[in-house]
Amino acid sequence: MSAVRPVVVAVPEESYAAGLAGVDGVEPVVWDLSDPHPRGAEIRLVVPPYMGAPPARQRLEELPRLQAVQLLTAGYETVLGSIPDGVTLCNGAGIHDASTAELALALMLASCRDLPQHVHAQARGEWAPSRIWGALADKRVLVVGYGQIGQAIVRRLLPFEVEVTVVASRSRAGDELVEAVHGIDELPELAADAEILVLIVPLSTATRRLVDAELLARLPDDALVVNVARGAVVDTEALLAECTSGRLRAALDVTDPEPLPPDHPLWTAPGVLITPHVGGATTAMAPRAVSLLRRQVEALRDGRPLDNVVTHP
Repeated sequence: MSAVRPVVVAVPEESYAAGLAGVDGVEPVVWDLSDPHPRGAEIRLVVPPYMGAPPARQRLEELPRLQAVQLLTAGYETVLGSIPDGVTLCNGAGIHDASTAELALALMLASCRDLPQHVHAQARGEWAPSRIWGALADKRVLVVGYGQIGQAIVRRLLPFEVEVTVVASRSRAGDELVEAVHGIDELPELAADAEILVLIVPLSTATRRLVDAELLARLPDDALVVNVARGAVVDTEALLAECTSGRLRAALDVTDPEPLPPDHPLWTAPGVLITPHVGGATTAMAPRAVSLLRRQVEALRDGRPLDNVVTHP
């Protein structure tokens, strides 16, 4: 009687291989996809590296038993062209919820409390004169995108005594966090009352430059735009014009273009705080990634449906 062959899974780092080492019937191998792998004929699931260019389609086409590609990112638009026919693509939804939600809160708090001014004053050895500073409490916050990360943001926002409204692709009943979920068609009307606009939508044809000059013009004076989605969700030139005039402020983990060139005027625009797309890249990522990978390889081994499927064969 022949032994059952293990499910061979390619992971980008030893830490992920160690995380899968105890799963029965699964054999992890470490592979960064840079060169052909000697076990290529056996590999059934590939986990590309978290950072760097998308995997080469040709490299994946060299794997005759490949069934699925599991990303460590929530976004997947740049990878679609790399996936061979007949291979399932799964994204990393859930891996970055905590990290991205933390950063969204950090950006809001830093901007509302004018922390960049205090950082610059510290560098100058300057004790700022007394005044009344801004606060997050009592703000009207509009969160655009109410998937897993949007919910994680709202869950962390509510204890700060804010008024939260959420928008998704279509309206639906609320949940334990919000009374109602508004449809994207209501966004222009809702924006007129939003003191903080938080963006956490995937980039698609429908959301590219969703926040354009017209929508920005609807925001109240001194409103804050927080983008932890994708840079191209916002019209950069329109946002820059509003911030340069001093009417709006922005806290951005993502930009368009990205990386932001050193001489780009967004760097020095008044009221703009920028972090270099670091929302998900924290110590909270790895344990959540390993948990997802274990569920996926067990499902593949047992012939069950995979989680987080974004494209089917």
